[in-house]
Amino acid sequence: MSGYPTHSDRPRIVKVEESRIETETARTIFFRDEASLKAKPGQFVMVWAMGADEMPMSLAAMNDKGRSAVTVKPWGPGSNLLCSLKSGDVIGVRGPYGNSFTPKKGSVLLVGGGSGVAPLIPLSQTLQEIGAKVTFVLAGKTSGDLMLLGEAKKIISKPPHNLIIVTDDGSAGVKGLAPDAVRSLLGKEVVDQIYSCGPEKMMRMVFDLAEEKRIPVEASLERPMECAIGLCGICAVGKYLLCRDGPILDSQQLKAVSKEFGSNRLDRAGRVVPV
Repeated sequence: MSGYPTHSDRPRIVKVEESRIETETARTIFFRDEASLKAKPGQFVMVWAMGADEMPMSLAAMNDKGRSAVTVKPWGPGSNLLCSLKSGDVIGVRGPYGNSFTPKKGSVLLVGGGSGVAPLIPLSQTLQEIGAKVTFVLAGKTSGDLMLLGEAKKIISKPPHNLIIVTDDGSAGVKGLAPDAVRSLLGKEVVDQIYSCGPEKMMRMVFDLAEEKRIPVEASLERPMECAIGLCGICAVGKYLLCRDGPILDSQQLKAVSKEFGSNRLDRAGRVVPV
């Protein structure tokens, strides 16, 4: 990687074609962007909410009838602005950036929580296309927090694939946390590969369970990000820069950053803070 900006590093101004309601506050924003159509599951784009910040966001769709999409829930000025956009409004998009999941055949387990479900949706489609048996654990705090549930139900619709819904309060699916469902599943079934995205503490618990069973993991991590081209260093996790070496780390990489993974990160000022 040269470190110098290319044409894909310049924001492309695109129109919002649809802002789909996911939960009471979260939205999936559809747009048309030629470069995003070429992305692979797990890659991300930098999304500029004009008048606010630019944010790294996983692609929840790469080619939905020629459209791409990101799923966002409000947590700050930029994301709040994105959630308020309507059809016809404009955003800036650059990328796609980062690596992608490695689709594998066999019995695979996807574990997603909150907006971390987003990159697992296109991954689940790809996995089915290559003949994998997909089990998808989709988790949220309550039934109202379940992200992209409708899309997951459409994709994971027939055996041998299986969709397991988990909520903290039991208002939908199984009561408990995503790692509880993973522990139960691993006690009954053979799993060849695990993919995860969501709250980092959740992913760390899933990783630890997988290590006990010697199951390889790919986890998509999230960090603050400014440049997305390996210059600013804010997205560092140990020796890795998530914009360049991630956002997806495999089991060996996760072991190498085990002191940080699920525990702490750098904020925008470079200070160590809890995840």
